[in-house]
Amino acid sequence: MSQTRSRTAAYAAGCLAMLAVAVAGCGGGGSSSSEGVTKTTITIGSHQPLTGPAAPGYSEIAPASKAYFSYVNANGGVNGRKINYVYKDDVYNPTNTVSVTKQLVLQNKVFAIFNGLGTPTHTKVLDYLNSSKVPDLFVASGCACWDDGSAHPWTFGWQTNYKIEGKILGQYIKQHFAGKKVAVFYQGDDFGKDGLAGVKQEVPASQIVETQAYEPGNTNVGPQISAIQKSGAEVMVDFTVPAYTALGQLATFKLGYKPQLVVSNVGIDPTTVGGLLKAFSKGKADTALIEGAVTDAYLPSVNDTSNPWIKFFKQIHDKYDAKAPFDGNVEYGIASAYTFVQALKNAGNSPTRKSIVDAIEGGLPQGPGLVPYRYSDSDHGGFSGVQVATIKNGKLVTSGTPLTTDPAAGAITPYTKPQPPPPGNGIP
Repeated sequence: MSQTRSRTAAYAAGCLAMLAVAVAGCGGGGSSSSEGVTKTTITIGSHQPLTGPAAPGYSEIAPASKAYFSYVNANGGVNGRKINYVYKDDVYNPTNTVSVTKQLVLQNKVFAIFNGLGTPTHTKVLDYLNSSKVPDLFVASGCACWDDGSAHPWTFGWQTNYKIEGKILGQYIKQHFAGKKVAVFYQGDDFGKDGLAGVKQEVPASQIVETQAYEPGNTNVGPQISAIQKSGAEVMVDFTVPAYTALGQLATFKLGYKPQLVVSNVGIDPTTVGGLLKAFSKGKADTALIEGAVTDAYLPSVNDTSNPWIKFFKQIHDKYDAKAPFDGNVEYGIASAYTFVQALKNAGNSPTRKSIVDAIEGGLPQGPGLVPYRYSDSDHGGFSGVQVATIKNGKLVTSGTPLTTDPAAGAITPYTKPQPPPPGNGIP
């Protein structure tokens, strides 16, 4: 744990220094080799926040995906091809995202962009990738932007859509905090706005007394939290990245304000947020500030050591990524990489950009998720729901039954089928 905290503290120091400034051709008709495929390799690429305001925690994701690909490569690859994963730092800055993504497509000649991270960043390359007919697979964001197969036929989400997540958290608030005043603290882009829209679908308008947005790059969230306190809100819902979950909680602590916290899965990995709280407060705060927070999960908790997926992922971590903490970010990286291997295998012995898109639209097995995917030719959304969870003793603990719904007005329904185990060797 000390190693985890020291790594997170280092990220946090860099994060704070950069937060104030960080954010303010190749069509599908070529040969397989021109699309990043040879007889023995397949090259994919990604933009990731290895530094900058989203780096704490999120910088662990791409190395974890690479760890799983290394395991697959050591066991023969996919249809005889080893996966070459090239990821570049965009500092969570949309201008950089455009630059590095074009480098990956035009210079590295990647077969696909995989797991590009961030709503404000990836939206800037969405149209470019689709007009270039480059598969844009399993975007690391729950924005509804990725879900429309008609408008963006080459793009697919992976994690649960933020509107779906907001609906399910909103239902929990409606059921467990009936009549209490609710405020929402959210990132001022499609990530936060989608989450807010989902919450509003379930929580009565009379209960929502305040909404406050922040902009990535501005570390002073005191005015927003002060406004939320003055509203009398008894429940504060966060659609925040980890650094801003921590900044928001430190602001509430300084004000002596203790609302019930409800947080998007995106911003509440306890290892990451706890390390940031300690770093930002110079050791005066830790996970105690998020104890009892309500959140959700679409993957099993990393603390559930009886889960066969967690056992397998821990083996991958220990062999190929042991310097990183085994937390939710590492789990995310391994799980999304597993999904890519599923899709690549289904794309056939001689995969093309079109064949992998067709393979995903045809549907993928549930894999490590707690709920099924939504994939079809028209719906490119990822997981169809979440399971409610709570932070207890600094760990994420799920409870109840996983729930599924859609981003629109569809009902929220329990998903009762058991999670399928991983294949014997961990490769689809």
